[in-house]
Amino acid sequence: MWKNIRILFLLLVLAGVAIHAWLDRVATQSWKETLWVGLYPLNGDGTPSAQRYIDGLTVKDFAGIEGFFAREAHRYAVSMEQPVHVELYPQGSELPPALAPAAGPFGVAWWSLKLRWFAAHATKVPGRAPPRIRIFVLYHDPSTLDTVPDSHGLQKGLVGVVHAFAQPAMAGSNNIVIAHELMHTLGASDKYAPGSGEPLYPAGFADPERQPLYPQTQAEIMAGRRALSAQEFEMPQGLRDVVVGPSTALEIHWTRP
Repeated sequence: MWKNIRILFLLLVLAGVAIHAWLDRVATQSWKETLWVGLYPLNGDGTPSAQRYIDGLTVKDFAGIEGFFAREAHRYAVSMEQPVHVELYPQGSELPPALAPAAGPFGVAWWSLKLRWFAAHATKVPGRAPPRIRIFVLYHDPSTLDTVPDSHGLQKGLVGVVHAFAQPAMAGSNNIVIAHELMHTLGASDKYAPGSGEPLYPAGFADPERQPLYPQTQAEIMAGRRALSAQEFEMPQGLRDVVVGPSTALEIHWTRP
């Protein structure tokens, strides 16, 4: 009897999670209301340099993200004046769980559950309304490493983890990464080759019909880099040089099949 009760309870929990995920998907892809996105800065390496950078952040540093979504949504005839609103929340004291580099499917699933549990508790700020989408931005002192760890965005749970450089010159590229992971929470998929980071043709090209094809003058948001040639590609400096391609627009329901 107790075994049957436990099984029933587990099934009810799983059903509740599935229904919640479905409701999130409907709410974030209907584009009837502005999506509130909360950014939670964190000191990713504990350095004084990263802390000074975080202390100087204001919501204006992320205004380019709102402008990018508004500009690109209007290109696809989305009628909303402001599809995305970004709020900067106070710095947190705990870091989100890290995804092991060699994690298999079970490891990824377990990390996803831990991240969603972490987000549910770490984003409660007295006197502040909770955002629909939560992005943790972990800042690192660029003098301590050449590249930051991989960033992640989850549609299930509407949560993302971004690793960024604590340097003013990198603010533009940091916003590209934030927008990229935000797109993941909305249902967009990567459009670059794993390992090399090469933009995939044609979905990962901003202008796949361009003649000559190279160099591309802009980057597609889910590719993250613009192709200079068949072997060369680079990350643009800011979201002014990034677009949402047709495949991505379809995935986030800015267009219909």
